[in-house]
Amino acid sequence: MSSAPERPRPAGIGDEAAPGLDGQLDALRALGWDLLELRTLNGVPVAALPEDAVVRTAARIRDAGATVVAVAAKIGDWSRPATGDFAADVAELDALVRRCALLGTRTVRIMSYPSGGLTAAEWGRTARARVRELARRAEDAGLLLVHENCAGWAGEDADRALDLLAHADSPALRLLFDTGNGVAHGYDGPAMLRRIAPHVAHVHIKDAVRTPGGDTAYVPPGRGEAGVEECLRILAGHGYRGALSIEPHLHLRPHLLARGGDPGRGDVAAFVDYGRRLEELAHRVWSAEGVR
Repeated sequence: MSSAPERPRPAGIGDEAAPGLDGQLDALRALGWDLLELRTLNGVPVAALPEDAVVRTAARIRDAGATVVAVAAKIGDWSRPATGDFAADVAELDALVRRCALLGTRTVRIMSYPSGGLTAAEWGRTARARVRELARRAEDAGLLLVHENCAGWAGEDADRALDLLAHADSPALRLLFDTGNGVAHGYDGPAMLRRIAPHVAHVHIKDAVRTPGGDTAYVPPGRGEAGVEECLRILAGHGYRGALSIEPHLHLRPHLLARGGDPGRGDVAAFVDYGRRLEELAHRVWSAEGVR
């Protein structure tokens, strides 16, 4: 008799725990996890790290008994509007081909470009054309791009996300769903997830509430307005078996740089507490589905 399928494995975006690799690995070790998502090391994006530094990083991660589940790239993100130079994104993807091979991962997080003041029609044409070209290049290189429901043309709308997939028409493009982004961007996250769940290949876990002043405050998973547990139930119902990667935003909010603000720094203790809370939620949800 075959055993029951396992539930998704927990992971974390390392710089949410600490700027440097030592602290990031310490946080994983404290949680007993072995999946790390890399975004920056000491503030430097993975694609900008010298290749010899990536070689050393990969060795240290392996020696710690961990693996890299994904790289969170800057491609198409809040800092790169659709009016910007597409060459920057192509160059980043080219740099990541070799670095991802060294790190032992093929999954790269992207977004689909803030408008930069373009009309809605031109914004859509530009974003779809750029992502299609990136997907073609990723397919040739053996990478998988996962588009996040965040900044960009297809970030806040299920129809646009599905349109983006259809236009790219590539096995190298799937979706990344972040449970907390709906609160920050003003849409119903669980409703969006119900539409796109079959196409989701990677998940970020965060939770948030809207403040009386209209800002977003981030809170432990399950304690905010994002419907994190409902999202987990939707994923479980669709048989999701990818990673659940925590991105607490309690002490680090990279997008504040766009406003000239202080993004903060990671915090190992808060990261570990956040991970424990995710474990509780995931255990409850997947146990109800009969998954060990």
